[in-house]
Amino acid sequence: MLFNSLDFAIFLPIVFVLYWFVTQRNLKIQNILILVSSYVFYGWWDYRFLALIVFSTLVDYSIGLQLAKSEKKSKRKLLLWTSILVNIGFLGFFKYYNFFVDNFVNAFSFFGNEIQPNTLNIILPVGISFYTFQTLSYTIDIYKRKLKPTNDFVAFGAFVSFFPQLVAGPIERATNLLPQFYKKRSFKYDNAVDGLRQILWGLFKKIVIADNCAYFVNTIFDNYADYGASTLFLGAVFFAFQIYGDFSGYSDIAIGTSRLFGFNLKQNFAFPYFSRDIAEFWRRWHISLSTWFRDYVYIPLGGSRGSIWNKIRNVFIIFLVSGFWHGANWTFIVWGGLNALYFLPLLIVKRNRVNTNVVAEFKIFPNLKESFGMLFTFIITVIAWIFFRADSLNHATQYISRLVDVSLFNIPEIRPTFLFVLIFIFILIEWAGRRQLYAIQTLWFRFPRIIRLFIYYLIAMTIFLYGGKEQEFIYFQF
Repeated sequence: MLFNSLDFAIFLPIVFVLYWFVTQRNLKIQNILILVSSYVFYGWWDYRFLALIVFSTLVDYSIGLQLAKSEKKSKRKLLLWTSILVNIGFLGFFKYYNFFVDNFVNAFSFFGNEIQPNTLNIILPVGISFYTFQTLSYTIDIYKRKLKPTNDFVAFGAFVSFFPQLVAGPIERATNLLPQFYKKRSFKYDNAVDGLRQILWGLFKKIVIADNCAYFVNTIFDNYADYGASTLFLGAVFFAFQIYGDFSGYSDIAIGTSRLFGFNLKQNFAFPYFSRDIAEFWRRWHISLSTWFRDYVYIPLGGSRGSIWNKIRNVFIIFLVSGFWHGANWTFIVWGGLNALYFLPLLIVKRNRVNTNVVAEFKIFPNLKESFGMLFTFIITVIAWIFFRADSLNHATQYISRLVDVSLFNIPEIRPTFLFVLIFIFILIEWAGRRQLYAIQTLWFRFPRIIRLFIYYLIAMTIFLYGGKEQEFIYFQF
């Protein structure tokens, strides 16, 4: 079920009414309603994969209880590795089976040996990468004694399958989200209004910015040989706004929807395109995944401690694994490796933690140094996004090779004026609201209520009038 679909527009009010007006007095019934609603939401796409998420829930729920009972180190390690192997095994099979088979065939073909292995027509379950990491963090935190296991299967099941963030995050930790299922929740008008405001902004990002960009991105990337360098660069820039509007828009809708039901999810994007270096970018982009890899992979490897070679190794591992998490294609691995190369100089000279505050924090405009840093970071990010968007390494390298041409300074062949205006307005609003959790959280609070309502109405009308052709969320494929 898509957030930007009629199905969800009907589904959400029904669940909301049942949640607050029918089941409000009983916390257990409320949690059951969330669990059932989440399974309906997930099963709407393909009910067959409900068994997979139920099985994953049962495995980690049972292992969590066993970890609490066991003090023997060897048994605790066995339980932990059982959870890891089961979860990663399912993820690996559904997401990477054909990738490994195809590369195995290619390796043999390179040496002149032709083999005909059996490949499978595997459908990738929506959200498997997200809920797998969510359940894994639960087991790992119990193993590290950072968290006590729950005896409430309904609460745990609702935590794993919580429908607002089930299929594309944010990837929530049990330490933050699970305890919220134990506490009685009461309706708070201000929270609900704030949630609706964030949903509105998320829909604007997705439907107006991302979906309109998608049309031109698809046209340019699918026919890159027909265009000059300036148009190709514009296509890459449009993709940068598409993926940001698409993914951060999803996160805004997920977080806003959660607030309607009395839950608080973590911020997942913090205006990453205003970053002054690539290290700051990765602290602001897909925060829930970046911190997951930091806490469960990077730090256990040694992090930024030890020799310079250990630091380089750890950085490459974390970025390559992150790239591979995104998809079974060498393009994602190269994208991760390229970002590692971007990041390394900052780590080596110990400048990776310089820009931790909000850019131009107490000013309207950034200074020259900040402006150059943002522009440079955005450009190298755009170049890396080409690998992320391309269908293959050959597609990406040919696309980039055509950028190195004097036509880069020509006027692009494709010039959608309405989209330029929309993106310009979008950037202005994001810049004005960069100190908030999302751009329009308190942006117009100085204005009278009637003016604010008119602005929100204007945003809603823009969604209806200028919304692009409905596109599935990009991160559904991950």
